[in-house]
Amino acid sequence: MVKTTQRVCFGEEIITHQMSKPLIVVTGKNGQLGWELEQLSAKYTNAFAFLFVDRELLDLLHPSSIPSFFEKHSPAYFINCAAYTAVDKAETEQGNAYVINAESVGVIAQQCSKHDCTLITISTDYVFDGNGKEPYQPGTATNPVNYYGYTKLMGEQLALANNQNTIVIRTSWVYSEHGNNFVKTMLRLMKERTELKVVSDQVGSPTYAADLAATVFQIVSSLEKGNTHYGIYHYSNAGVISWFEFATAIRDISGSKCEVLPQPSSAYPTPAKRPAYSVMDSSDIANDFGIVMHDWKTSITTCIAKMEK
Repeated sequence: MVKTTQRVCFGEEIITHQMSKPLIVVTGKNGQLGWELEQLSAKYTNAFAFLFVDRELLDLLHPSSIPSFFEKHSPAYFINCAAYTAVDKAETEQGNAYVINAESVGVIAQQCSKHDCTLITISTDYVFDGNGKEPYQPGTATNPVNYYGYTKLMGEQLALANNQNTIVIRTSWVYSEHGNNFVKTMLRLMKERTELKVVSDQVGSPTYAADLAATVFQIVSSLEKGNTHYGIYHYSNAGVISWFEFATAIRDISGSKCEVLPQPSSAYPTPAKRPAYSVMDSSDIANDFGIVMHDWKTSITTCIAKMEK
């Protein structure tokens, strides 16, 4: 808790008021979701204090630094947006990927339990193998097909095992106006080229980071009011599309004349295998926390409009 003291004088009498707000710590402040959470946090400063951190303040490559961070700040909510996200590099940089995505998350959860802190940690659709035909439920059996997905799954398990007040949010295909992502890459390439080839046999649901940020804060507000739902949840924007369909929509919304052509994944071999089917069922998070699921096309239209301002 962050405390401030107000001293009020009435003649000889001095009255001291202790005012406190729950502290929300957010890691990964320079990432897409962390950035969006910081932009949105101004709407919640009456109810919460905030600390947005990057690796300079808390380096998850060094788990031993985490306990002292908790001793110093004692957060009420810890939102872990930091992650090793270089999917292909994770195949060879396995040590770093595991420490950041799994080991440190486990230590964070231990400290959350010790300090009576709620943990919200962000995970991924890559915990699934992509062989599904129906939207994945939070309880669907996991089977990651790359090392990145494995480390995120291990992080989920350690978070849930080490702190009972943990919420894992699996998301997919995240984009925003900030950072590096598919939408920004497509917009740049469409200005540079007359033709683009995009994978058409991988399907999923895009997630606008601003929508996910709003969902995270709605969950925190709900927990603060006494909601006691914890565990694994899925969140993405509504609708199912391929990367090719997503690129075509980006072109149409932006008014580009670039031709977008479908290609099979086999045309673009990568060190890490990608799941072909990444659709997740988000109904639990909608039901338990009253989240409104925005359609993917509405959200990408909003994002592109902000980029063009």
